[in-house]
Parts: sequence; structure tokens; C-alpha cells
Amino acid sequence: MDAEIEQVYVERGIEGVRPRFAYPLIRLAHTGPLTIRELAESLNRSHSAISQTIAALRKEGLVTSEPGPDARTRRIDLTERGRALVPFLESEWRATHAAVAELDAEVPYALTVVVEELRRALEHRSMRQRILHHLVEPPG
Repeated sequence: MDAEIEQVYVERGIEGVRPRFAYPLIRLAHTGPLTIRELAESLNRSHSAISQTIAALRKEGLVTSEPGPDARTRRIDLTERGRALVPFLESEWRATHAAVAELDAEVPYALTVVVEELRRALEHRSMRQRILHHLVEPPG
């Protein structure tokens, strides 16, 4: 699904933007500058995941990073390019949610329910733990 969303961007002349960029860009547009930790908490994502996303956003010229209130933090803000993309990304976000709802109505099991059940199952026992349980090392 991410590849198809990205194709929507490319068809509209938006290069270098991935679907995982949308939510952080939209959040920054509505809140103003945030530290990586603040942004991660507001999006319910890990600091590591948001840090990696911010690095990719910076590389694409969508955000800036400036020293925060102390030496350990950085404040992230939108660039002109990032800000200009937000109206389209908000429209795409709404369209994607409508498409997921449409899919939920077409299949006998709701995607949103399946994703939530998977999330809970993986919280109980991580994918790594599951792989290690089944992993049989080749003889050395």
C-alpha cells in the first residue's frame, strides 16, 4: 500500500516524499517546532523511528533542525517546501482513511481490527522472539 501511495505522490510531481513522512509533516504544521522526543510522543512512535524519519525529511529538504533548549535536543521545523506539501498530504491522508474504510467494508475482516490484533500480539511476544523460537541454526 505504501508503494501505491508513493505512486500517487510521484504522479502529482512530488518527488522524494514517502508515506511515512505525511503524519510528522502534518503534525509539525499544526504544532510548530518540536523536539524529536516531543514529536515522537505526539505521534505515539519511538524516538528512534522518528529520529530516522527526521534524518530522511532533512535529506529531502522538508524540515530543518536547530539546537533545542539544551545541548541534547534539536528542534525540528518545516521548511518552505515541507509547509507547501502539507495541504496535499492532509488531503491524501483523508483519502487514504476513506480507502481503508472502503476496504474494511469489502472484506470479511476489518483491516483496522487485524492491525490492532497484530499490534497487541506483537506487544505480548515480539516478532524477534517468535523468529528466535523457530530458528534452527545450521550446523557450524
